[in-house]
Amino acid sequence: MDKHTEHLQDGWKMDHAVADVVLDDLAFYQTLIVNVCMIGKENSNDWVLIDTGIRHYGERIMEMARKRFGGHPPKAIILTHGHFDHVGSAVYLAKHWDVPIFVHPMEWDYVTGKRDYPVGDATVGGGFFALISPFYPTKAVNLARYVEKLPEDGSLPHLPDWKYVHTPGHTPGHIALFREKDRALIAGDAFITVKQESAFGVFTQHQKVHGPPAYFTPNWKEAEKSVQKLAELKPSVAITGHGLAMEGERLNKQLQELAANFKELAIPKHKRNVH
Repeated sequence: MDKHTEHLQDGWKMDHAVADVVLDDLAFYQTLIVNVCMIGKENSNDWVLIDTGIRHYGERIMEMARKRFGGHPPKAIILTHGHFDHVGSAVYLAKHWDVPIFVHPMEWDYVTGKRDYPVGDATVGGGFFALISPFYPTKAVNLARYVEKLPEDGSLPHLPDWKYVHTPGHTPGHIALFREKDRALIAGDAFITVKQESAFGVFTQHQKVHGPPAYFTPNWKEAEKSVQKLAELKPSVAITGHGLAMEGERLNKQLQELAANFKELAIPKHKRNVH
């Protein structure tokens, strides 16, 4: 590919760095295979970024933020968890914006270089992305210069109307974010709305509530409890780490079904003996 073509492609990507608006103060942006979320009204100087996507998406995320918030940097970055596709652009963005990054205390070691995640499990089946998952990055990132621990009481910095819900299973310190007044939910990977193990599912974005990405979920007992916990909230709308946003009766019907039949719907067959 020549430099002229690369320049045209980069320009196209920047032109298309536009957020999908779910509510007037809630939007998301897809960074290839994973979503980042923004809480804050358009052109506000008081907003927060949730997750940072994969590496090399920092410029596109900043361009998307410039379009939505008029150049105002976020007050903070909050991570639902520390997997490579959620922290990939964290250092780039935190350094550029000079803002702190917040994680759950139980995720601390995984984002300060102390503990690696388990290697992806190709035996869970489901498609191409599961098959190649052992090659995904699992080495702990080191965000020690920027990262801070979330309070133990479930409160979130700069988001007084929101609380976090500890939703372990996919990772020990995984969190979801919930706002009681309108039951808006940012679920991270506690559950998702696409079959993430399948390349076909990811590329077509066929929308259906699924359990967390199976190849990166080591604790299925905790993952089930977390889905049940979120189902009890009866969210009106949900943005998940992978897939498109869902809302209303369809969301709740499928989420309740997943919670009630988690073993059959989410856990790979050879992993079900944990129950």
